[in-house]
Amino acid sequence: MTGAHIDRHEHFPLLAAHGCPEALRSLSYGELKELADEIRAFLVDRVCATGGHLGPNLGVVELTLALHRVFDSPRDSLVFDIGHQSYVHKLLTGRAADFGSLRQEGGLSGYPSRDESVHDLVENSHASTALSYADGLAKAHELTGHTDRRVVAVIGDGAMTGGMAWEALNNIGGAPGRPVIVVLNDNGRSYAPTTGALATSLATLPRNDGGTNTGRNLFTDLGFAYLGPLNGHDTAALEGALRRARSLERPVVVHVVTVKGKGYRPAEQDEADCLHAVGPVNATTGRPDTAVALSWTDAFEQVLVELAAEREDLVAVTAAMLRPTGLWAMAQRYPRRVFDVGIAEQHAVTSAAGLAMGGLHPVVALYATFVNRAFDQVLMDVGLHRLPVTFVLDRAGITGPDGPSHHGMWDLGVLATVPGLRIAAPRDAYRLRSLLREAVAVRNGPTVLRIPKSATGAAVDAVAQVDGLDILHRSPRRPLDVLLVPAGPLATAALEAVAVLEGQGLGVTVADPGWILPVRHTLPTLVARHRVAVSIEDNIRTSGFGTALAQACQEAGVATPVTSLGLPHTFLPHGPRSALLTRAGLDADGIARSARRALAAASARPPCSSSTPDTGSR
Repeated sequence: MTGAHIDRHEHFPLLAAHGCPEALRSLSYGELKELADEIRAFLVDRVCATGGHLGPNLGVVELTLALHRVFDSPRDSLVFDIGHQSYVHKLLTGRAADFGSLRQEGGLSGYPSRDESVHDLVENSHASTALSYADGLAKAHELTGHTDRRVVAVIGDGAMTGGMAWEALNNIGGAPGRPVIVVLNDNGRSYAPTTGALATSLATLPRNDGGTNTGRNLFTDLGFAYLGPLNGHDTAALEGALRRARSLERPVVVHVVTVKGKGYRPAEQDEADCLHAVGPVNATTGRPDTAVALSWTDAFEQVLVELAAEREDLVAVTAAMLRPTGLWAMAQRYPRRVFDVGIAEQHAVTSAAGLAMGGLHPVVALYATFVNRAFDQVLMDVGLHRLPVTFVLDRAGITGPDGPSHHGMWDLGVLATVPGLRIAAPRDAYRLRSLLREAVAVRNGPTVLRIPKSATGAAVDAVAQVDGLDILHRSPRRPLDVLLVPAGPLATAALEAVAVLEGQGLGVTVADPGWILPVRHTLPTLVARHRVAVSIEDNIRTSGFGTALAQACQEAGVATPVTSLGLPHTFLPHGPRSALLTRAGLDADGIARSARRALAAASARPPCSSSTPDTGSR
């Protein structure tokens, strides 16, 4: 395939006729080759239209065909690590007809989903977990007498850099009588080329398409039989090795070498990440047809390079995501000061602690959903030692089409418990610049900045400053009815809610604290001057900024009721960011409704006598 556009109405006859494991097993190898080509054409057509993980799935077509021909899913357990390489698995288990809804609201998930199919076991898309699931499944089969069922874990060489994978290997290899088949999909990459000693070790193993390799290596030393390395695009060779692995009835590593983006020229030639994940793009070029607005990640990347030029002690750390978290420009400019540790968030954080102990100021760039994996390290290795480490959490709040495991909606609730940790949420690109500069200037403890997955939008100017708080709006000549306190970019929705509330005769103040946790000691004073206060955050509403503000008011003896708006305490589905925020009541209308409800509940409380806040600029 060269990347030529595929007619949206073109039929895919082999896929339509063999979209289930039983039908798949009747095909000849010649027909399998045709089916593999058809699947790649289908993926390019559909994923370029909806957006999704393209490169990883193009690389596992033959491997997934072989897995479903050798193993009997769901009786045999197929566990896909991360799950962004599971699209072919979805196609072969009856979901091709629904692929137009991929990652759309109410449509197919971009990861395995237990609600979609009995063939999907694990929908957590955090890396390096598949081997631990497999270890537990194999133990369960042994204890319940289902010794004829096999457990197969498919894990990439990038995910194998995570410490949890090695904890599982230690247990699986230590039980020679308990069969687990580890399929190591080695394409030399996670997002970017795989880093560290493991990648070097894997690259030195001689190709052995016959399967059995009698030499000693890392995996045999851990108690595994080892087959490979195999050509991951030779279905016959893959089937032979997988059948042999099944017959051995012991822990086995089947090492397959694949090409990320296989068969689609724009993906194969993409140096960044082989079109790992794309939004809707042109199928011919693999690129968007229209210019992309400046994202929060882009804005952070620009500011970080400026700060790195000013401060030689500034270094950066990430977990296999240089480009997605905005470290690529600094890595190009100052390569010795940027460290990609692989998919190992716990190590990233404690390594950053060591960098800080050595006199440097590390900036640790992670997705908000992934910092959860390193909470103990943030608490005990950074927080306890009061070390100057700055965490920049990308994809904070609602991420949209990636779904429940990727929404960054837990970090405030988790990180709020770390003593001495300060958390900021910039409302626009200008405040991102100033808050990041403030964060890296802190020398007596850790700091956090939260940024969302979206365009930065227009600047939101303050009309005044009161005791360190940015006042974004104050209704002229009206009583102090409602105080809106948005966290970060939700300031825009709060300001839109002002028009609704003022249209109903209410006086509204909008205050942006910038640094949201711990709560500024002056904020309860401002709350006390209003009839009601409404906090607004894209974190679960049962913990985080709103909870902390209500507690601060209580401790300060402030009687003004505080209504906390945030995300519901549940796992939210995938869907457009704007739609999910609206559903949670975090748009202008939802904020206005909540403010009116709060006023109704406080109707017995007399309005504040003062008509204007202290507007002395500081």
